[in-house]
Amino acid sequence: MTLYQIKPKFQARLRPLVQKLAARGVTANQVTLAAMVGSIVVGGLVGALIWLPGIFLLMPVWLFLRMALNAIDGMLAREHNQQSVLGAYLNELGDIVSDLALVIPFVLPFGTGVLPFAVLAVMVECAGLIGPMVGASRRYDGPLGKSDRAFVLGALGLWLGLGFGPGHYGGWIWGVLCLLSIATIVRRVQRGVQEATVARAASSRSTPSTEE
Repeated sequence: MTLYQIKPKFQARLRPLVQKLAARGVTANQVTLAAMVGSIVVGGLVGALIWLPGIFLLMPVWLFLRMALNAIDGMLAREHNQQSVLGAYLNELGDIVSDLALVIPFVLPFGTGVLPFAVLAVMVECAGLIGPMVGASRRYDGPLGKSDRAFVLGALGLWLGLGFGPGHYGGWIWGVLCLLSIATIVRRVQRGVQEATVARAASSRSTPSTEE
């Protein structure tokens, strides 16, 4: 089970706010851009003010807000007729930019072992995005999807923000996260291939033969 699977309950709590935002003319694309810009700003602040005690506490606070913004933009698009091609691009590219902006500051306390995880985070999202290109759906399989990454980064930010150092296990933490990311990529590819194969088989059976 991943955090993505509890998303409907989270959305239900946000729906009254979404309805108010839609009534005031707020668009899904505006929310998407706000989430991306906010992530860049927070990542930049944490990196620039790394010497400031407690600066990493910004991470869990912002990551929770970002999760809410991600849910809100999707609900505005789907439930208030705001879906667009531009919105699809902004949504996916914004997520990748935001992830990188929020992961990179962890290089400062943990070292360059964070960088492979940053690369794998992008690959995880690409593995999900390729689904529609091959006849499958957009894949959100875990164990370490976008929401799960946000939870982990928030927990690490809280740990550092409360004054605990990276410790001797910092390298192991990112190594485990890299392995979970690889497992996520493999699962998304496997299930995407399976889904596309089933869809193509069903399509070929339903296509009438032209032979007499």
